[in-house]
Amino acid sequence: MTPSITVSIVEDLEEIRHGITDLLQESPGFLCISAYGDAETAMQEIPELHPDIVIMDINLPGESGTAAVRHLAGKCPKTQFLMFTIYENNARVFEALKAGASGYLLKNTPPEKILESLTELYHGGAPMSTSIARQVVSSFKQTAAEDQEEIRLTVKERQVLEALAGGYLYKEIADRLGVNTSAIRQRIHKIYAKLHVQNRTEALNKVYRYPR
Repeated sequence: MTPSITVSIVEDLEEIRHGITDLLQESPGFLCISAYGDAETAMQEIPELHPDIVIMDINLPGESGTAAVRHLAGKCPKTQFLMFTIYENNARVFEALKAGASGYLLKNTPPEKILESLTELYHGGAPMSTSIARQVVSSFKQTAAEDQEEIRLTVKERQVLEALAGGYLYKEIADRLGVNTSAIRQRIHKIYAKLHVQNRTEALNKVYRYPR
């Protein structure tokens, strides 16, 4: 039997927190193991729970969600962080990514897309809402490094990397390139090895040098 993806939620709005909790509990393959209304409690308890994913709001009372991710990322190296917020400006996106987030969804994301994004994140993807992804790609292109000739990626590898930057799911990348999802995962692992990085954020930072 495939184990459920364990999720903790950090969201100060009770209606949204309960809504996500109910969504997870009613969806096969997911298990909500904790939910918090503030960052401080979450930072104390989550390291003891080791969830697969933390859904983190940015605008929390007290410590911000970004600060909480920065704190928890060092204590929970196997946990993935998905920012869940109303904010979509570049500064907040990059701040969250630099803090350790691997995904960024807006709160108007449909429930089925939230579940797809959680699954993709669990399997190593980097889901983002479409509007956020466009901003990220645009910023990457504007700040491309001058020494690109030193990074030896093939055309197809760059297509995959740009799709990752755009927040596309593995299945969506596979469909775009006419291959299966397994082939995309293998290609991404090859890209990481070629760039000597461990994850998507490090790869994008090395190739595009997005603002620090």
